[in-house]
Amino acid sequence: MSKVRVNCFSISLDGFGAGPNQDLENPLGVGARPLHEWFFPTSPFQKMLGNDGGAVGPDEDFAVRGADNLGAWILGRNMFGPVRGAWPDETWRGWWGDRPPYQCDVFVLTHHPRAPLVMQGGTTFYFVTDGIHAALARAKMSAKGKDVRIGGGASTVRQYLRAGLVDEMHIAVSPVFLGAGEPLWASLDLPALGYKVADFVGTNAAAHYVIVKLPGG
Repeated sequence: MSKVRVNCFSISLDGFGAGPNQDLENPLGVGARPLHEWFFPTSPFQKMLGNDGGAVGPDEDFAVRGADNLGAWILGRNMFGPVRGAWPDETWRGWWGDRPPYQCDVFVLTHHPRAPLVMQGGTTFYFVTDGIHAALARAKMSAKGKDVRIGGGASTVRQYLRAGLVDEMHIAVSPVFLGAGEPLWASLDLPALGYKVADFVGTNAAAHYVIVKLPGG
């Protein structure tokens, strides 16, 4: 059965999923690169760089699981790029170059219309202006029975959690403090929303939590 998932979402010990002041030079926000140190040695990331192989162990296992059985993605506007407000033109084509790693349809939440953007390798970005439910409906149709992954950022994940639409979530807590940035858990009561921790694995690089939605939750 198709799931709505969050995978490989890294946060700091103080709960931030990105640093402050995201811009072209700081796509993860200022100071946030250490959040993802657990992910960089894994084969999914190395594949993005054109390299073979990857780490061995739980970090690698979680990274590989995050890429399995995906049919579509949903991203917040900031995950697509640093442009704010109305699109001045269509020059900005994402952080990833001409061949993004998604290799399927990606639905970008935005308040500002833009024509679909067809990229190399099977990725097409669609810009959705009518909210999270509309984006999810389109993503599920595109996924054709495979899973839909909510890629972030933190605000987008919070919206889908608050609406009870996430079935399963993998959070990697990295052993760093950011002090400021984009908080993941702000104003969320996960038990009241029907979520519980189903698994935990600790490594030297991160504490991995699997969170699931209870039946009827």
